[in-house]
Amino acid sequence: MALSQLALSQHFDLKAYNSLSLPASAEYFCVATEPEHVHQAVQYARERKLAITPLGGGSNMVLAGDIAGLVILIKTAGIEAKKAKGNLVQVTFAAGENWHMAVQYCLEQGWYGLENLSLIPGNMGAAPIQNIGAYGVELCDLFVSLEAIELSTGNLITLDGAACQFGYRDSIFKGAGRDQYLITQVTLMLSTEPEVRLDYPALQAVLKEPNPTPEAVAEAVCQIRQAKLPDPAQIANAGSFFKNPVVALEQANALLLDFPQMPYYRQESDSAKIPAAWLIDQCGFRGVRRGGVGVHQHQALVLVNLSGTGAELLALADEIEAAVFARFGIALDIEPRVYGRG
Repeated sequence: MALSQLALSQHFDLKAYNSLSLPASAEYFCVATEPEHVHQAVQYARERKLAITPLGGGSNMVLAGDIAGLVILIKTAGIEAKKAKGNLVQVTFAAGENWHMAVQYCLEQGWYGLENLSLIPGNMGAAPIQNIGAYGVELCDLFVSLEAIELSTGNLITLDGAACQFGYRDSIFKGAGRDQYLITQVTLMLSTEPEVRLDYPALQAVLKEPNPTPEAVAEAVCQIRQAKLPDPAQIANAGSFFKNPVVALEQANALLLDFPQMPYYRQESDSAKIPAAWLIDQCGFRGVRRGGVGVHQHQALVLVNLSGTGAELLALADEIEAAVFARFGIALDIEPRVYGRG
């Protein structure tokens, strides 16, 4: 297969394709707007033994250096629905669909369940990798299956929820299946019967009415996120940079003796989730700048790029992790995936 057939570019600048605006380039780069383009690109890379890196919205990545092999920008589109049992509707999304726009589309159709996940950046294909979640709802709660290309064979396979091994901000695609699949579509089970989730105090504080609609919940979520997280179009960032750590309840109770003001959320198991933003803030990092990167002045969970590099950003992340561990004995994990390092 010739380069011209796939419209491949070499040494392609990726700065405009990651929300942190970090400087890096792809050895080879192509755009796939149709499913057959994705298969052609995978075949091209496999024939030449090139590493394959799928790229979506670029909102959950840190480019620490140039990316070897072929970067495939997934721009496939399409949403199809079929009626399931009772009030349920099974909706299949192409991997290139923008997540928030898909949520809005579903609300317009009267398909409910995604409203708490409004305004999460990125595209549909990345959602299962991260098992995205917000305000009491996770993708796995609605997940049916996905289709993906198995990169070692080029075959199209289907994975259900069990096969995806979902966990808190985790899945097989971040562990044993890392770099082994390219997700092409995702199927979720939604409902035509509203069943709003208002577990989080932040949502309850915004929604004053006793029985809010899913549309009202979505609007409230957008309002909270816009107040809490900076717009990448205004200042380069990847949203929440660290996961909220989950610790044993015994450890949380011990910390409360020394830090009685520490916020925490009891989990179903004998554990507690502690806001990473609070931990980082207590270590004095809010508004800190290190060279061309820094921590947002209003939100300690957000690292920003002003004119720096991926190496600078990761050095700052390492500094924050060390400080939090030294003070609280809690290890932070970063949410975005790091590319081009080592």
